[in-house]
Amino acid sequence: PKKTAEGEEPEDPRAELVRRLLEYEQMKMAAQQLGQLPQYGRDFLKAQVYIEQSLQPRFPDVHLVDLQDAWRDILKRAKLVQHHKITREELSVREYMSQVLKALQGRRFVEFEHLFDPAKGSTVLVVTFIALLELAKETLIEITQAEAFAPIYVRLAYTPV
Repeated sequence: PKKTAEGEEPEDPRAELVRRLLEYEQMKMAAQQLGQLPQYGRDFLKAQVYIEQSLQPRFPDVHLVDLQDAWRDILKRAKLVQHHKITREELSVREYMSQVLKALQGRRFVEFEHLFDPAKGSTVLVVTFIALLELAKETLIEITQAEAFAPIYVRLAYTPV
């Protein structure tokens, strides 16, 4: 083998050929991989779609019943998160007992429902009911009913003189 001027051994021409063959093989494999990718015009085409802007969206009709149902649902949900403020109100059962006795004076019978005033609120209704129970327990009033599901009547208890 010939030596170069600097004292190095010349390259083997076969090594250069092998290097070029390996480069060619890499390029060939890269070309095959690129060939497998989808290609515009061969595997897909570009499509254009025209959308008319003047079309108004059509919404479904809403009926009155649907609005009522929706409103009821809103009210139900509002009640779930409604905050309650509880205030202390002192009510005397004895005071309401005397009010019931005054309402019964001079009358033979008073219908049970007429002794309650729903406008005053549920606390007053409860205290009035407890007052009636106390008066019945102390036998100051009599509570009667002619038959099942008939109206209930209240009267002052008979006290012999």
